[in-house]
Amino acid sequence: MSHALTLITFVPIVGMVLILALPGAMKNAFKWIAAAATVPQLLIAIYLYEHFDTTTSAVQFAEKASWMPSYHITYFVGVDGISISMVLLTALIMFISTFASFGINRAEKGYYAMLLMLDTGMMGVFVSLDFFLFYIFWEVMLLPMYFLIGIWGGPRREYAAIKFFLYTLLGSVLILLAMLGLYYYSATPTFDLTQLAANSSHYSIGFQRIVWIALFIGFAIKIPAFPFHTWLPDAHVEAPTAISVILAGVLLKMGTYGILRVNFAVLPAASYQLAWLFLGVIGTINIVYGAMCAMAQTDYKKLIAYSSISHMGYVMLGMAAFTAAGINGAVLQMFNHGTITAMLFILVGVIYDRAHHREINGFGGLAQQMPIYTAITGFAFFAGMGLPGMSAFISEVLVLLGAWQTHPFMVVFGAATAVLTAGYLLWTFQRIYLGPLNEKYKDFPDLSFREAFTLVPLGIIVLILGVYPQAILGLLNTSLVHLNQVVLSTSGAAVAMVR
Repeated sequence: MSHALTLITFVPIVGMVLILALPGAMKNAFKWIAAAATVPQLLIAIYLYEHFDTTTSAVQFAEKASWMPSYHITYFVGVDGISISMVLLTALIMFISTFASFGINRAEKGYYAMLLMLDTGMMGVFVSLDFFLFYIFWEVMLLPMYFLIGIWGGPRREYAAIKFFLYTLLGSVLILLAMLGLYYYSATPTFDLTQLAANSSHYSIGFQRIVWIALFIGFAIKIPAFPFHTWLPDAHVEAPTAISVILAGVLLKMGTYGILRVNFAVLPAASYQLAWLFLGVIGTINIVYGAMCAMAQTDYKKLIAYSSISHMGYVMLGMAAFTAAGINGAVLQMFNHGTITAMLFILVGVIYDRAHHREINGFGGLAQQMPIYTAITGFAFFAGMGLPGMSAFISEVLVLLGAWQTHPFMVVFGAATAVLTAGYLLWTFQRIYLGPLNEKYKDFPDLSFREAFTLVPLGIIVLILGVYPQAILGLLNTSLVHLNQVVLSTSGAAVAMVR
């Protein structure tokens, strides 16, 4: 297929233009056009998955064209083992999220146009191999997400949207400055990430450290890593269900992806020196702090938001290990967390649509009234705990296995937090679903077909990857092992290993 990556990136824009061209009275058409725009994207992602060569770390399906030659800016897109799983995840989550948005009943035209614009921005980030192009797509995401939270969100939507915007903008400014530094101080001025990576030894270690920290803060805000995480619970609580699904399913992964794509590849010596502190220690804090905050929540959605912070900590810890198991487990955890947390936010949205509140102590006994919904929630909770047979078990064990070789003390905290995770999830399940039925909810219907349609595919993927993780690991391994070797082969790493 020619121009597969261009098509997968810009097909949603075609849908957006079509929606904007239609009269506002055609409300029902907007959601179906948006859904139709995500179908070819998902089919192209499946095509890329089937035709991806897992034996090489080279960039595949590449497309390159001169854009602004005077400034060495190119339209350069491609995928490798670092990005292919994120392309697949983005296409899947956007397809699911569009159907999860069908409950939106005001300003539909603007909502679905923004949703498709966001889709293009996220996909563009994962396929861009020119730093300037990467940055444009990174910024394209900001505007639609601000409006999707600020217009279609909950009672405190303006506050949450502004907070999200300001935090992300701060990160964007730091990324911009780092990008300019890399451009002007490279051997030959370029934004080509493959060339910047090939000439990484040109940068002095002092320069690498400064740029690395600037990039880390910019990407850490998106993860979100402690202490840059405070925008996330507010954004999740106020965002519509589908936007929370996208936020947790895809957007958080961009932070860790950016660190792998830019920090690790372009600044390998600084990565080796700084990762133990900025990824290892902060990642461990994320794991423990996120779980403890989740346990203290009374808002169902905020509890899931804090659990996301905790689970993204495993990704950071695995990246800090610089072992094959650690880095493979980290990226597999990015994919698994994307599917599991998407299920959890959809499930929260299901009950919110009926009860119009998320107060955990305000429910009780829902299993009697909504048995199918309860069964799927139980499944998602067990997946979130990382039980054997579920996808997260494999990725979290790989992270701990890989990190034990370099950071055993951090692994002790990471592994022990599994008890906290099980504690807050089981306690939540008991309060909402077990015991006598609250009479206020005796007329609640069980899952609708549309709701089940958004949940079942994700559940099937969680099960498949629980018994056959190679379906995703096979895509990642060659590129990630190569990236790991690049970092370990730097002079700083060699000296450290000798010591």
